Amino acid sequence: MPELPEVEVTRRGLMPHVVGRRIDRVQVRHRGLRWPVEPGLETLLAGRMIRRVERRGKYLLLECVREDDAPRPAPEATAHPDADADRDRDPDSGWLLIHLGMTGTLRVLPHAPAAGAHDHLDLALSGGPDGPVTLRFRDPRRFGAVVWSPLTEALLPTHVLLRGLGLEPFDDRFDGAWLHRHTRGRTAAIKTVLLAGDIVVGVGNIYASESLFRAGIRPTTPAGRISLARYERLAVAVRETLAQAIERGGSTLRDFVGSDGASGYFQLECFVYDRTGLPCRRCATPVRQIVQGQRSTFYCPQCQR
Repeated sequence: MPELPEVEVTRRGLMPHVVGRRIDRVQVRHRGLRWPVEPGLETLLAGRMIRRVERRGKYLLLECVREDDAPRPAPEATAHPDADADRDRDPDSGWLLIHLGMTGTLRVLPHAPAAGAHDHLDLALSGGPDGPVTLRFRDPRRFGAVVWSPLTEALLPTHVLLRGLGLEPFDDRFDGAWLHRHTRGRTAAIKTVLLAGDIVVGVGNIYASESLFRAGIRPTTPAGRISLARYERLAVAVRETLAQAIERGGSTLRDFVGSDGASGYFQLECFVYDRTGLPCRRCATPVRQIVQGQRSTFYCPQCQR
């Protein structure tokens, strides 16, 4: 599943190719994603310009603004699942929220080949120095999402898909004290708490295992029992792990490729993830594997206490 580094790699790859371009045409081939693609999305987006590409957790946020000379269609029904979006709409600006799900990719194609069975949505873009391109969303398992939101920027964090997300790991407020304060009284294992995403977002399965190894914390340790000093080490480890993964282009385990089709290779540098039985890169103790919340966890019994 694409996690924060993979989504950030996608965002950075998209920006130079889509920002400032006009959406000439939208083609939706399959509306049956995690939530049905809104009827009329083609009309809503056509003629708008992509002004920004942002990220919140694992969601890509494309700000789509209406150009002054573009025709204005009649208002459409409220986008599912943004049921409260009737208030504080901006008629000239909106956000396309895209989640890659388990197997989704979002690629820029200068010369788009014929669509395959899993190519569900195309945005035909013009206005760039290198001619027209196609932004194509592909998702074999269809657990991804493409949702339109007309909320203003100030109210976008209140969207039902975003409002429960924790702090971004690269936010200046994220540190050991933040983790310590928000885990008091929690009896769940620290690995499970990291994956929940309500305290800090983006520390998915791969990067939770790797961060806990770097911090020397066993993944089964109850979150409420970890000291402030150990959480300080964990906060640093989370940032370092995610930053390194972004630099390496993310992790390609099955389907993930960046917006240019390139695979990531952070998985080649993992300390413990998917290394069951292999010697720890620090102490040579065999790496162990357990299951937590139906997800595989990898750790070194010697280095992580």
